[in-house]
Amino acid sequence: MASSPIHILRCLPHPFSVHLNQKSSPLPKPRNVFIAKRNSTDNHQQISGLRLRVAVVGGGPAGALAAEALASSGIETFLFERNPGGAKPCGGAIPLCMLEEFSIPLAIVDRKVTRMRIISPSNIAVDFGKTLRPNEFIAMTRREVLDSFFRSRAEASGAELISALVTNVVVPTSQRGAYLVEYNAGGSQRSLAVDAVIGADGANSRVAKSIKAGNYSCAIAFQERIKLPEDKMQHYENLAEMYVGHDVSPDFYGWVFPKSDHVAVGTGTIRSKSGIKLYQRGIKDRVKPKIDGGVLIKVEAHPIPEHPRPIRVRGRVALVGDAAGYVTKCSGEGIYFAAKSGRMCGEAIARASEGGTRMINEEDLMREYLKRWDSEYLSTFKFLDVLQRVFYGSDATREAMVEICGDEYVQRMTFDSYLYKKIARGNPSEDFGLVMKCIGSMIRCHVLAREMENLRI
Repeated sequence: MASSPIHILRCLPHPFSVHLNQKSSPLPKPRNVFIAKRNSTDNHQQISGLRLRVAVVGGGPAGALAAEALASSGIETFLFERNPGGAKPCGGAIPLCMLEEFSIPLAIVDRKVTRMRIISPSNIAVDFGKTLRPNEFIAMTRREVLDSFFRSRAEASGAELISALVTNVVVPTSQRGAYLVEYNAGGSQRSLAVDAVIGADGANSRVAKSIKAGNYSCAIAFQERIKLPEDKMQHYENLAEMYVGHDVSPDFYGWVFPKSDHVAVGTGTIRSKSGIKLYQRGIKDRVKPKIDGGVLIKVEAHPIPEHPRPIRVRGRVALVGDAAGYVTKCSGEGIYFAAKSGRMCGEAIARASEGGTRMINEEDLMREYLKRWDSEYLSTFKFLDVLQRVFYGSDATREAMVEICGDEYVQRMTFDSYLYKKIARGNPSEDFGLVMKCIGSMIRCHVLAREMENLRI
């Protein structure tokens, strides 16, 4: 998706070396919020002398970019992050368009992947990067570096970073009451009154629980970072691998993604979360010859949402990123959609509040944020849900998927959609041919699976 001038102006990059390790600001001094000053029943009343106060809970891409958009518009912004030095277990792949749209410098990128390889249950490998143009690549990042960069930029825009664990958000009992963010900072329990809250605190969102946003199904992602000998690391210089099969996941894929000086080896599942370590052993067995001699440097696990929450806006609270459930099926992509939803929500509040001079309400958030988001992306989430149901149901369908991935037309359409986050326009005759190939591959692989089962009997 091409960036607009306003996106670039709001995201002027700041020197990476200056801000990456910047410490969080002192804890805010309590003071009255706008809504405590008003007696009018007009929720959009202009407020004089003070600015709208917004708490953003969670300092990943969603929260940091929401905070940046808010602070840049003049809104008093508090960004809560419980573990600024931590890292989410995540493949770290981001699409090419994200670098420009969110003004990400190349210094953040560990590897430029130009070769993707997908390996079937029977270990048939298909190279999935043949149609990439010379200037195209998939950017591989480490979340601890990317997230810290975004938070530093939010601070430079005027947001106040608070290193603390948010334990609860107390919802007001009156329409014009303040939200009370309760948090633990250095072992001390504190609270902060604000006019609105953005929940960007992940799949187990406390903000979502506070507004009774409803439950959703979560997958679990498990990942090990392994430092490889130099000769083996060269194999992954510009290569990422994806493995499918019941041995690595019953409903997802395993991966080997290259980082700066190591690889991330992981998998995920929703159907059998208790078996995640078994599937992790499965992916490591599949790649054993390539990672032998490697040293384990980190183990990570994290819940991943499987679908959007039933409620993503209530009152003056909005959910973004994983807290809202914005992770796609089939591909498991979440970083771009987290960043996009965070910025979209922050800009929505800025528009509705006229730069922080007016109070907002639920209708504003529904109109300016949620309806726009659903209009632009909901169909993508539904389409990828269908693809996952079709191709991850059995090893036979996984074999068919890998076979289809060898088609150059499929690769071009896939990369155009992924790299630029826009629907790639296909050729009707080639689309029809692709449907026929899909049907043929699935029939052939199902027949072969039955014959193999008969041989085992």
